[in-house]
Amino acid sequence: MAKNRSDVVAEVAKKADVSQASVNNVLDALFEVFEASVAAGEKITIPGWLAVERTDRAARTGRNPQTGETIQIPAGHSVKLTAAPS
Repeated sequence: MAKNRSDVVAEVAKKADVSQASVNNVLDALFEVFEASVAAGEKITIPGWLAVERTDRAARTGRNPQTGETIQIPAGHSVKLTAAPS
């Protein structure tokens, strides 16, 4: 069964014996830090948990799936999330 954000917040709040609002605030702050760091090109590593980093994508040729027309896809960035080995 997949869990959404509210399921995770409720479960963490129960296990940590804190309010759901507190858990929500912590998650919001955590993802704000992730967003700012990744946008600045910094890698975040939390040993034993995960690593988050920005990756670069080269420009490439693609195809419009509706028309079959060849299009140029510009260079861009992506986010790579790596789970820590257990």
